[in-house]
Amino acid sequence: MNHLSVEHLLGIKYLKPSDIELIFKTADHFKEVINRPIKKVPSLRDITIANLFFENSTRTKLSFELAEKRLSADVINFSASQSSVKKGETLIDTVNNILSMKVDIVVMRHAHVGAGVFLAKHVNAKIINAGDGTHEHPTQALLDSYSIREKLGSVKGKKIVIIGDILHSRVALSNIFALQMQGAEVKVCGPTTLIPKYITSLGVTVETNLKKALEWCDVANVLRVQNERMDINYFPSTREYTQLFGINKEILDNLDKKIVIMHPGPINRGVEITSDVADSEESIILHQVENGVAVRMAVIYLLAEQIKR
Repeated sequence: MNHLSVEHLLGIKYLKPSDIELIFKTADHFKEVINRPIKKVPSLRDITIANLFFENSTRTKLSFELAEKRLSADVINFSASQSSVKKGETLIDTVNNILSMKVDIVVMRHAHVGAGVFLAKHVNAKIINAGDGTHEHPTQALLDSYSIREKLGSVKGKKIVIIGDILHSRVALSNIFALQMQGAEVKVCGPTTLIPKYITSLGVTVETNLKKALEWCDVANVLRVQNERMDINYFPSTREYTQLFGINKEILDNLDKKIVIMHPGPINRGVEITSDVADSEESIILHQVENGVAVRMAVIYLLAEQIKR
């Protein structure tokens, strides 16, 4: 199949394994493009894309923007903090005003779960979910899987542990869906207060001992503690969290094998991961950033192809 089975990218759970394969094959091509001296292709010269970020973002926003510009699309950037949303304008009105400027694709991050799905039902544009509340972050999961495939040759049969604040993480949920769809085994590890009760119903096992989790896995995807999403204390102190779940070089050196270290960023250095781990040979964190542009180029390109058809 050379086209996506979906009209929008709202979440990994709506995709088929063939969609993921197509996105990765397309990303392989774009990865080659962004490593050339001239990094642009004229593929989307007639496409206009609006980036709507109702929540703060640095890496995802920059990555999408760069992907769009590499494809030669026209780009509109919208930040809710400087918009009429502050004056009480609704999401639909905001988006319809932007669409009246003849926008083809909307990339949206929103604090509310399901905002992308809601929008896809009400507006006539392709929607890419750049993160909806604590629900999904599909392009992050795709670039994570793509990075594992690049490093280990395949995702199938690999053991992946996701460590840290699973409860507040949209990255964790999207990763679980994407990894399982590709035949990986997934565990989560963290304080019991930060692991959702429903997680085992997704076919995921829980490990509360960091050392055991690391001895089991091929890849550790380490998440940030999302203090900004916490309205109560989920653990006694940052120091205690670091002692129990922080990864340092000594811990890695004591394992009887090499494992791959990942992090979606931003990193709290010295909390969930030390600098000597983040910058070590085991870490593919910067590869994730580079792959993010190629994967987002692939997603945008494949959705834009549907507009042109």
